[in-house]
Amino acid sequence: MILIPAIDLKDGQAVRLKQGDMDQSTVFGDPVEMAQRWIDAGARRLHLVDLNGAFAGKPQNLAAVKGILKAIQAHTDAGNDPIPVQLGGGIRDLDTIERYIDAGLEYVIIGTAAIKSPGFLQDACTAFGGRIIVGLDAKDGKVATDGWSKLTGHDVADLAKKYEDYGVNSIIYTDIGRDGMLSGINIEATVKLANASSIPVIASGGLSNMQDIEKLCAVEHEGIEGVICGRAIYSGDLDFAAAQVRADELGA
Repeated sequence: MILIPAIDLKDGQAVRLKQGDMDQSTVFGDPVEMAQRWIDAGARRLHLVDLNGAFAGKPQNLAAVKGILKAIQAHTDAGNDPIPVQLGGGIRDLDTIERYIDAGLEYVIIGTAAIKSPGFLQDACTAFGGRIIVGLDAKDGKVATDGWSKLTGHDVADLAKKYEDYGVNSIIYTDIGRDGMLSGINIEATVKLANASSIPVIASGGLSNMQDIEKLCAVEHEGIEGVICGRAIYSGDLDFAAAQVRADELGA
């Protein structure tokens, strides 16, 4: 089970939101310093979200992303294992994906566009095999789009089945009712999604403490390969380094 620290980018700074509300943000400062903090704590992957991009429909925090990638490259050049970076927010066309991958991103997350333009998702998976992650954000089993501002009638499990043939690397499943609320991962819904298709699932939304990590590790065999760590590791409710050690112990 891989624990993936999240760095949300807004106006060039690292922030955290409550339930995706841009007006409820806590500013944590320089994104590169934040990335370095998690690298030093033993992170094996980083999760970036361009919040402005998610609403604008195109990249808005490219300078911050490139700064983080430069810091990671320096870490690798110093003889350390590479740390892949995944990013979502405002990715609506193949040119944007190519630009990000050329800049050094390992994975690109397609959210809203995967729902609205399945043909684009197919094209992206064909052009960038193994590099495309789908972000499914849902409430009560129904998928939300456009920065969570619109709830669709699409069932999250049905979409996961549909994407099986596309060659999607994995699905990040976020319970938007829990995101940023420290209310606990929705284990049942995450397992249900993992069982619905053969695509590995990364849990997201509501991670609050070590018990959540242990519960996720207990169902890892269902097809859950990781978890996005957000507010809990920023607030101190969860010690990131200790949590990854515990996950390794349980997965051994």
